[in-house]
Amino acid sequence: MISLTEKLTALLEQKFQEEEFSHLFLIELKQLTNDVIQVFLDSDNSVTYEHCVKISRYLEEHIEEGGWLGEKYTLDVSSAGVGAPLKFKRQYLKNIGRNVSIEVNDDHKHIKGTLTEVKDSSVVIEYEEKVKIEGRKKKQLMTIRKEVSFDNIKKTIITISFK
Repeated sequence: MISLTEKLTALLEQKFQEEEFSHLFLIELKQLTNDVIQVFLDSDNSVTYEHCVKISRYLEEHIEEGGWLGEKYTLDVSSAGVGAPLKFKRQYLKNIGRNVSIEVNDDHKHIKGTLTEVKDSSVVIEYEEKVKIEGRKKKQLMTIRKEVSFDNIKKTIITISFK
């Protein structure tokens, strides 16, 4: 038997084939309880309030038509938001040039810097670090380029600076 989340995911994939919604993609779909469903979307450019309303109405129509939930249920459709971790390569591509914090799997270390490149299986970030230069007394500030494989990324979050 197909679960409700699988049915809704299939409906969304179908909807994203339409030109108006082709730039949207699903980040996460959660059924918190029997009557509460959350849908988080992202986009190659931006997710608007109107997109969320149209997607919500589309899903509601199918939920009610199929009798998948009772009369009282909550369906929340929204963008993933700034603090949400990046999960897909598509999100990384969209955020090239932005500041990120990457938590890596092997040592749980956080690498903070600017996302500069997205490759097939990795990302490249640049950050400044004081490095000891041979023959000099003081450490010198240098730009470091670090490549991190997607397999080694535990979590990546966009960081916002309010300077």
